[in-house]
Amino acid sequence: MSEQLNRIIVKGGVISPGELKYICESVESLGLKTISFGSRQDILLPKGVNDEELAQFDKLNIVETKEVRVENIVSSYVCADIFPSTSWLTGDRYLYLLEQFRSKSKLKINLIDPKQRLVPLFTGNINFIASEHEDYWYLYVRLPDWRKTQMYPALIYSWDLDKVETAIENILQEEPETVEMIFDLVSDAIDTNNRTVDKPLEVPFYPFPYFEGMNKIGMDKYWLGLYWRNNKYDISFLKDMCELCSENKIGKISITPWKSFIVKGIPRESKLVWEKFLGKRGINVRHSMLELNWHIPVANKDALNLKKYLVSNFDQNDISTYGLTFGITDYNKTAYYFTSIVVEKNKQPEMIGNFQTRDTYNLLYAKNFDPNTRQYIMHVQDVDKVELPGLLMELSQLYFDQLGSEIESEKEVEIQKETKELEVYQCKDCLTIYDEAFGDITKNIAPKTIFSELPENYECSLCEAPKSSFEKIILIK
Repeated sequence: MSEQLNRIIVKGGVISPGELKYICESVESLGLKTISFGSRQDILLPKGVNDEELAQFDKLNIVETKEVRVENIVSSYVCADIFPSTSWLTGDRYLYLLEQFRSKSKLKINLIDPKQRLVPLFTGNINFIASEHEDYWYLYVRLPDWRKTQMYPALIYSWDLDKVETAIENILQEEPETVEMIFDLVSDAIDTNNRTVDKPLEVPFYPFPYFEGMNKIGMDKYWLGLYWRNNKYDISFLKDMCELCSENKIGKISITPWKSFIVKGIPRESKLVWEKFLGKRGINVRHSMLELNWHIPVANKDALNLKKYLVSNFDQNDISTYGLTFGITDYNKTAYYFTSIVVEKNKQPEMIGNFQTRDTYNLLYAKNFDPNTRQYIMHVQDVDKVELPGLLMELSQLYFDQLGSEIESEKEVEIQKETKELEVYQCKDCLTIYDEAFGDITKNIAPKTIFSELPENYECSLCEAPKSSFEKIILIK
């Protein structure tokens, strides 16, 4: 069972070297020697830290163990400039957007680029996902009591993100059951610059990236990913690293959801200095992909030992897991899965006398082994620990066996799509599309409303051009 730990909010997983150094010095003064990173890009403090002692550090945005429903905002800023990305969503744009959010929120917020794979898309209650339209975002909602994620029927403007999220928090007492109810309540509460959803979100499949070691960016910069197996990062090392960042004029450090962090923008002329810095401290930056692609509960020794056991078996059998991710969960864990394969520990039955019971596990895998599908398939149930390595190798082989056929199948679907003609109406002034299948929720036009039935005073949802400015076009889909 996971221990409840004090957390320090790190908005979007982005922190300056100066802020991280201050955190390290503060908790070091309380006798701590290490800190850890959480799956929501926050900082976790070891068990045993006194809440009253932490209260003296008023600059730290601390969530104490007794506080409930305080969440960190997750972002894919860590991927900007180093992994595939949406063209308009730059590192600077993330920073501007994150500034608008409050320091503490009741709901889990995700601010994500769908063209990267390192940061999961749908693990929040409020999931803002970048669209192809500059400064507009899809919104996928999954409130704490909801079983499924639902798409908000409009695209959200970048500078309305916090306003919309705050409005949703304010209507939680209404206990909304559908995203349509949320849309109506939010629309009544605030004015927004929404845009019509003109096509569904498309999330391309990318293999899970290798995120450790020194890697080149462009012609004269490098990025460094650091991962420690036990997720206990030495405070003295972090303080020295922050000093080196400052010397190299590196303004931000990025925490990943995988218990690691990334430093971007290391100058080419300082690469050797960084390598010597790591070498002198014996820092390993050559972990196998078998190590890096796991997500396990923090402060859970049983889960960590199980991971070591499984990774050791993979290594001994020379098994490749490239592109796959694995998660280990407690029986009482209700968090949203975001790995390709999940090892789910079952609750032990009640003890009867001196009868001893063994832990058993279930294995689940995401549809097409892509967690962004949000659909999980039960592979086996109630198996012993010794059976897990073989079953996981079986799933790994299944992944590689179907990988080509899945790609071919997707290609066939794309070819079929390309043969279809779609009749839509396009604004001649700003090129906004009116698709009768979607309607225009921003103008209270219901889906499946044909263009000729639109009121004569209908205006473009983006540029407010009149209905007469729209012309019929044929899209090849």
